[in-house]
Amino acid sequence: MSTEEKSAEITRRTFMKRGALAGSGLVIANEILSADLLAATSKNAGATMIGVPFQALDQVRLGIIGVGGRGTSLLKDLLGVDKVEIKAICDLVPEKVARAQKAVTDAGQPQPTGFSKGDSDFKNLNQLDLDIVYIATPWNWHVPMALDAMKNAKHAAVEVPACTTLQECWDVVNTSESTRKHCIILENCCYGETEMMVLNMIRDGLFGTITHGEGAYLHDLRKILTSNEGEGLWRRVPHMKRNGNLYPTHGLGPVAHYMDIHRGDRFDYMVSVSSPEASLTEYVKANFPEGDAKRAEKYVCGDMNTSIIKTVKGRTILVQHDVVNPRPYSRVNTIIGTKGAFADYPARIFVDGQEKEEWQNLDAFREKYQHPLWKSTGEMARKMGGHGGMDYIMNYRLMDCLKRGLPPDIDVYDAAAWSAPTPLSEASVAQSGAPQKFPDFTRGKWNVRPDSGGFAVQV
Repeated sequence: MSTEEKSAEITRRTFMKRGALAGSGLVIANEILSADLLAATSKNAGATMIGVPFQALDQVRLGIIGVGGRGTSLLKDLLGVDKVEIKAICDLVPEKVARAQKAVTDAGQPQPTGFSKGDSDFKNLNQLDLDIVYIATPWNWHVPMALDAMKNAKHAAVEVPACTTLQECWDVVNTSESTRKHCIILENCCYGETEMMVLNMIRDGLFGTITHGEGAYLHDLRKILTSNEGEGLWRRVPHMKRNGNLYPTHGLGPVAHYMDIHRGDRFDYMVSVSSPEASLTEYVKANFPEGDAKRAEKYVCGDMNTSIIKTVKGRTILVQHDVVNPRPYSRVNTIIGTKGAFADYPARIFVDGQEKEEWQNLDAFREKYQHPLWKSTGEMARKMGGHGGMDYIMNYRLMDCLKRGLPPDIDVYDAAAWSAPTPLSEASVAQSGAPQKFPDFTRGKWNVRPDSGGFAVQV
C-alpha cells in the first residue's frame, strides 16, 4: 500500500471512529431539546464578538490544515492576495503537504513548515506564530481544529458546515468569546457576483419589505460520494447516520444576509421533512459489483430534505438539500418582497409595476447594483476561477479585513446559526416534522450590531 493510500485509510478510519464515538448523538432530539443547548449558561457567556474588529496587520501569517481538493483551491487564491504569507501546511498525506509547499515556493514565498505526522499534528501547527488558520478537512474535524486554533491565539477560518451538532455550535461560540478570537465560516456563496448584486438591490429597497426567501443545495454528488479517494473516503458516512439537511449553508448563507440575520432579525424555529432514501442505494447497486463493501452499506438520509425556517420577525425561508438525484446544479437563491422578487438558476428579476408580467434579465440592473468588491476585484477573481470568482472574492475580503483591522463580514454567530439546521432538521424529521427552536447564539444581541448595515459595507 502506498503512503498516500495508507494516509487515506487513516482518514477514513479516523472519521469512522469519531462518528462511532458520537453514536446516537448524531440522531437525537434529546440533545436538541436540552435547555443547556437552547440557551448558554451564564458561566459560559463571554463578551460578545459582534462587531469586534481584527487587529490591523501589515502582513497576514497564515496556516492551512487540509490541502486536498478544497484546501488546494483556497491556497491558490490566498497566494494571489498581497501581503499574505503562507507559513504552515498540514495534511495527513505527506505528498499533499509537499505539493502545497512547492506551490508556495513557486509563488515566490519561503517554504512553509509542513506537518503530516498523524491526525493530531495540526496541534503542532497551531503552536506556531500565526494570525489565522484555515481549516479545510472532513466535517468532523472542523470544530476540534478550530477550538485548538482559537485556544492557541489564532483566528480560525472554517470550511462549511462549520459545526455538525448544537453542542459544537455552542463550543465555537463560547471559545471565540473567551479567547477573543474570531471563528469565520468560509461560506463562498455569500460572495458570488449575483448574490452581492441582489444584496445591494435589497438595501436600495428595490424589492420593498422582504417577507420570504429560498435557498438550497441541489447537486448530484453520487460519483464523488462513492469515490475511493478524496471526499468519497468520508462524505458518504453521514448518509448512513443522519436524516436531515446535511449541508445547509450554501443556500442559507446568502438568504441570511438578504434578511439581515443577526443584524436585526434571527432564526426562531424550523420544521423539516425528508423524502425516502432511494437514489444512492440504487446508484451503488448499479455501479459497484457484488462483493464491493459499498453494497452492504445502508443509507438513511432521505434523498430530498425540505425545511422551513421562521424568523423572529415572522419571515419564512425554504431550505432544501438533495445531493443524490440526477439533476442540474442549483442553490435556488430566491428572495421575495412587497415590490418585487429575484430568482436564480437562471438569474431573473421582477419588479412591481413593470410593463410586462414576465421575468427580466439581471444584466439590465448590473451597472447600478454590481457590488464594489466585484467592480474593483472582479477581473482578478474571474481569472482565478474558483466557483466563478466567488472563492477569490471571499479570501481577498477576509484578508482585507485582517489587514485593515475591520470586523469580519461573517462571524462565529453566523457560523453557528447557519450550521444548526443540520441537527435541528434531523430532530424535526425524527419527530414527524415537529418544530425545533433555534438557540440564540448571540445571547440577545442579534438586534444591536454596531454596524446596522451588516455584511461587506466597508470597502
